[in-house]
Amino acid sequence: MSFEDLDLIEELLKAVNELGFVEPTPIQTDAIPEIIGGERDLVGLARTGTGKTAAFALPMIQLIDFHLTYTQGVVICPTRELCLQITDDIKKLCKYVKGAKVAAVYGGASIENQSNQLKKGAQIIVATPGRLLDIIKRKIAKLSKVSYLVLDEADEMLNMGFQEDLDAILENTPSQKKTWLFSATMPREVAKISKKYLENPIEITVGKKNSGAENILHVNYIVKEKDRYQALKRIIDYCPDIYGLVFCRTRKETQDIAEKLIKDSYNAEALHGDLSQAVRDKVMGRFKTKSIQILIATDVAARGIDVRDITHVINYKLPDEAGIYTHRSGRTARAGKSGISIIIINTREKRKLQFIEKKAGVKFNYAKVPEGYAICEKQLYSMINKLVEVKVDEEEIGRFLPPVYKTLNDLTKEELIQKFVSIEFNRFLNYYKESKDINVSLKMKDDTHHPVKRNRQQKKSDTGKSKRFFLNTGSIDNLKKGALIRTLCSTARISSEKIGSIEIMREFSFFEVEASVAANVLKSMKGAKIDGRDIRVQYAENKKPQTKRPYKKSKKRKKRERFAS
Repeated sequence: MSFEDLDLIEELLKAVNELGFVEPTPIQTDAIPEIIGGERDLVGLARTGTGKTAAFALPMIQLIDFHLTYTQGVVICPTRELCLQITDDIKKLCKYVKGAKVAAVYGGASIENQSNQLKKGAQIIVATPGRLLDIIKRKIAKLSKVSYLVLDEADEMLNMGFQEDLDAILENTPSQKKTWLFSATMPREVAKISKKYLENPIEITVGKKNSGAENILHVNYIVKEKDRYQALKRIIDYCPDIYGLVFCRTRKETQDIAEKLIKDSYNAEALHGDLSQAVRDKVMGRFKTKSIQILIATDVAARGIDVRDITHVINYKLPDEAGIYTHRSGRTARAGKSGISIIIINTREKRKLQFIEKKAGVKFNYAKVPEGYAICEKQLYSMINKLVEVKVDEEEIGRFLPPVYKTLNDLTKEELIQKFVSIEFNRFLNYYKESKDINVSLKMKDDTHHPVKRNRQQKKSDTGKSKRFFLNTGSIDNLKKGALIRTLCSTARISSEKIGSIEIMREFSFFEVEASVAANVLKSMKGAKIDGRDIRVQYAENKKPQTKRPYKKSKKRKKRERFAS
């Protein structure tokens, strides 16, 4: 099937052809005709990198009347990077559509500039929930005439705590609009949001629900915790042509690992939420042009990465949820290419790996972290292959060669090769000459099977229970549940599923999390802020408040009162 078979207008076909798209992907083939000709809402489930953006953007552009200047289409997505990526894609598809205006609305940038853009008129708005709700409250964005609404990466928006914001945004849109929900996975929360916001939707699923790409090789390495960083370096060194993403759990860990790699002479950079938007854009630009070989990122920051040639995704730490692993691994093997997704675990994480394997529907292949000799061999052969394949511009370099020939004239061919190889290769030889095997045997007993340690861990984790926390801010400070959930998810790197009840009082609040993540929450929330306000989080006292005992009169007093009367 070709794009001509999808009943797209000539302007869109011209843009698609110019972008080099030959055949529509399965999600595009199924979704585009359904949206253009259908009268129902739609749920589109397909893994990352299968062309979901064009699947909703092409029909939205075709259905919108660009002679009218008010907003008719809205795309809501979880992160700034993804917002900018979608905006850029839609603008390219609108290239030959007269009068089309697309505006990006996201946090971390000047709200005045975005407001001015909207005031000039934009038929399509691509936005993150928080900033969109802000400009709605300021009466800058008017969504009363919106005909088409897209919820993109809905699962991640819920994980980031945007439920309340989405509710508030959708209250400002007409009930008769068409809503299209797109996601890579379909957890319970996305099913709930579909039931709440969509009316009798048709569901299109490409591949199995909650599964990743079939052309990804899933590999896991097992090392001791102290050897985790060493394992990461060996994996990178064993793949000389790697162009990869390394996922960490927290912003601090992301920055620390990036700084270590840079110090160890790797071409690496960090991408996380603590960086300014200008720095993040610069890092992403360098990564897309392959000026950066290794990008170390948090899950949220990586949401806008749409690069087709990523060869490896390395999970430096296990994600909390199987759905997060599916999103991570989906950054490789895009546009029909193959890729490798790697997980590094310690001896205590085997069961968690099995859980992810089962829920994500993947099979991990155990591999040994390469030893020094194998790494040196791989690096040497890679260097020699590059030497053989390099093109020589004789006209440009010829005038520099006579003195070079004269200097090297006394060296034999073997000596010349040895010296050349040594110049390029001594760093690896010196570093790995005394390296040891850091692999942990599959047969090695997991600490969790030790009866004493197992009991200690069970007591410590309090599986199935929750921990209650006190927060020194409340409704008087305009605290919202959504803001608290987002802060917990982004700062403590936990899923919203692990957050229990939230009680917002006037001057303080309480919230609960699963006991298994309570210690991490307490540690991570030190020095945290909510909407720029410093907060303090501590364990709440579970004891019931003391009440004064009722006053009882003594027998002597009763007797005195009786005589007195």
